[in-house]
Amino acid sequence: MRLRSPIRALAAAAAVAALGLVGPATSAQADVTDIPPAGANDWSCKPNSAHPDPVVLVNGTFKTMAENWATLSPQLADAGYCVYAFNYGNAATDPIADSAAELRDFVNAVRGSTGARKVDIVGHSQGGMMPRYYVKFLGGAKQVDDLVGIVPSNHGTSNPLALAAGATVCPSCVDQTTDSDLLQKLNADPEAPAGPDYTQIATKYDEVVVPYTSSFLSGRAAYVTNVLLQDKCPLNPSEHDQAPKDTVVAQWVRNALDREGPADPGFQPRCVG
Repeated sequence: MRLRSPIRALAAAAAVAALGLVGPATSAQADVTDIPPAGANDWSCKPNSAHPDPVVLVNGTFKTMAENWATLSPQLADAGYCVYAFNYGNAATDPIADSAAELRDFVNAVRGSTGARKVDIVGHSQGGMMPRYYVKFLGGAKQVDDLVGIVPSNHGTSNPLALAAGATVCPSCVDQTTDSDLLQKLNADPEAPAGPDYTQIATKYDEVVVPYTSSFLSGRAAYVTNVLLQDKCPLNPSEHDQAPKDTVVAQWVRNALDREGPADPGFQPRCVG
């Protein structure tokens, strides 16, 4: 096994820390990382008529399902959704195309268990962008009803630390840099292929997906909604890492999931704190 030099290891750690992310789990932690968040992965759950599509939660880079969805997963389950989550891609550091294939297989398992024709996907950061590869290239357009991205890296980031991390421990970080080969392929017209409804939720205080407008997609208003949190809640302070736990974000997610089409651009969430 080839060992990384101390300099490269330190560069990786510094890049991960500066991006505000948590590094991959150690082997001692591995048994803990497969624990789903509260409310998720009840494989006996059957969707009801009010919420016919099970919800698949897709975490971000260096994250685990339990940490990423500790807040939103039980909220969705309490609202009556069948909720599922999984860890993928070696702490979501594998190439995007490989992780998208894992998502395809997980969605097939959820559909098989629940009997649902389609699923809704809610993803954070990479977890909001990577499912688009599944939709566009791996047959997901017919399997996904709603795709909701929370600060998704749809057009990558110009943050130079993403490349530093990618050069050491994180191929998916390279894929998520602005104008990467992967993103040029993914964002070739159409950015939002017909099939799912797309909702992107961004914050102007995003320090990881830079600029924050990289989260947004082009497409017809009938099936694409781009949300900037501060347009409706000017004092919302959410940054990238905190967004999945934000109460205003949760309201936008519910609005997207609870209606036909993407989130309603005219929706006014309750602004808190």
